[in-house]
Amino acid sequence: MSETADPTDASATAKNPDRLATLGAYGILDTPPERGFDDIVMLATQLCEAPVGLVSLVEADRQWFKARIGFEQGETPLGQSVCSHALSSHDLLIIPDLTLDERTKHNTLVTHDPFIRFYAGAPLVAPNGQVLGTLCVIDPVARPQGLTAAQAAGLAALARQVIDLLESDRKQA
Repeated sequence: MSETADPTDASATAKNPDRLATLGAYGILDTPPERGFDDIVMLATQLCEAPVGLVSLVEADRQWFKARIGFEQGETPLGQSVCSHALSSHDLLIIPDLTLDERTKHNTLVTHDPFIRFYAGAPLVAPNGQVLGTLCVIDPVARPQGLTAAQAAGLAALARQVIDLLESDRKQA
């Protein structure tokens, strides 16, 4: 699990042409909600006891949510993306208190409504190794303890299921 500052620039990683080409090849962006993705987010929020869960796909200038629970916006600008910090690793990113992390303490989602405090994101890793976004859970309450080992393993397993759904949809298209 990664909890240290990311040495890479999240914006530059988000704009990586190979990563964006992989994301675009799925044809998933701006599509309507689908029960399979919604169910995964529901399970993630229940498993991690979090009020917010998202399947977040990170583009060059925004993050778009294929599925969401507890978060009104369907997308946010890249500058508000906590998920973009998870793009450079295949490991779970856990930030126990977003107000204390250099990458996120000035994020307007942290400093203003909805005042998010805790983030855990499992990377959505395509078969070619590109990270498309995350399956994440968010809480307005900081969690110094992060996630339990079972929660972390479950979140990672559910993220793999998101990729399996994407792959299945692509093969059927």
